[in-house]
Amino acid sequence: MTAETRATSSAWSFNLGDDTQGIHRTLAEGITTRIFPGQNVMLSVVQVAPHTEGTTHSHPEEQWGVLLAGECVRIQGGEEIAMKTGDFWCTPGGVPHTVRTGAAGATILDIFSPPREEYRKSGSGFGAT
Repeated sequence: MTAETRATSSAWSFNLGDDTQGIHRTLAEGITTRIFPGQNVMLSVVQVAPHTEGTTHSHPEEQWGVLLAGECVRIQGGEEIAMKTGDFWCTPGGVPHTVRTGAAGATILDIFSPPREEYRKSGSGFGAT
């Protein structure tokens, strides 16, 4: 099957570059996401503007993150680690975390298990403590 013949609008087929897909949410100033919830796992495609830092927060769900593009500093459990495209991380539930970008900004794919209930609808905020 080629890209030209692939289904482009179905209940189970999506494209990371299609900004019309997903549940849109503004997490903070300069940080937006598109949510793709499943029964047991949830994907979140996060856009972080240049020179932006998210609010440090935690939640009970396990979270994995993949830096798809750009650069950032991952801040987690009191530690700061510079990340580049292709790096990924695991955040256990209950661990405080955030991200900070420089001039490049970042695109991050977050994976949550189980899905975050507050992210099943559009809205704003991290919805966590």
